[in-house]
Amino acid sequence: MAGASLLTLLDDIAALLDDISLMTKAATKKTAGVLGDDLALNAQQVTGVRPARELPVVWAVAKGSMVNKVILVPAAVAISFFMPWLVTPLLMLGGGFLCFEGVEKLAHKFLHAKEDEQHKKERREALKQPGVDLRVLEREKIKGAIRTDFILSAEIIAITLGVVASASIGMQFAVLSVVAVGVTVVVYGLVAGIVKLDDLGLYLSQRNGELAQKVGDGILWLAPYLMKALSIVGTLAMFLVGGGILVHGVPPVYNAIELFAADYSGLWAMLIPVLANGLVGVVAGAVLVAVITPLIRLWEARSKTA
Repeated sequence: MAGASLLTLLDDIAALLDDISLMTKAATKKTAGVLGDDLALNAQQVTGVRPARELPVVWAVAKGSMVNKVILVPAAVAISFFMPWLVTPLLMLGGGFLCFEGVEKLAHKFLHAKEDEQHKKERREALKQPGVDLRVLEREKIKGAIRTDFILSAEIIAITLGVVASASIGMQFAVLSVVAVGVTVVVYGLVAGIVKLDDLGLYLSQRNGELAQKVGDGILWLAPYLMKALSIVGTLAMFLVGGGILVHGVPPVYNAIELFAADYSGLWAMLIPVLANGLVGVVAGAVLVAVITPLIRLWEARSKTA
């Protein structure tokens, strides 16, 4: 009897893990846009940090990211349990923010050119001061990266919660926890690898072997292009994922796209919904940027005069 109970328990655990795995895969697929942007943003956060401090900074941000998720996962489960009607609006809000962030990222140099130049000037002037404490600047960079991570983590948790909203509370907590830990490990592991990629290339290029030198030179050539590619892919995925969330949240639009795609077959039948999601994402993001950016500037102007 005990043996049979143990086998039943093991079977239940295996089935549970299988369900978690399937839901986690679905959630990870939907959060691809955020992950791409998360990876690119966090790799950029450590630019300007001394090489010897790059990995400690990444580790400090990774620990802050885990704290963010320790807060967000129970909060998401509580919302799902006590206010399930709030899941869809939060999901739509997350999708809208993804689209907004995508367009804002594309138009950043036009919208924030003065602010960026002023920030660079202030940072250069600060570094010229003989008594400047580089540890303070480093802590500021870490705090800024953790704040950015909180927003991106909230998006990931909201999207994942939308995938598992119909599951039990225990299943929701399990999937959210797996996604939260997995995302943190993968993103910051890759960030650590990316920021030290140039060091690896330099090390290999200075070796005696001809093959090692060629590989090192290739890595040094590839590193800046890799960062640009990550940024482009991340931005594109933000529009596709964010637009897809918005489309699914408005049934008439979703049904119209599906009916239109049904008239085609093969590759076009698969591409049309994807392209439609991307188009909705770009349009929604442009509208949000046009509305929100002036409000942000008005708020900042009033804050300075207050």
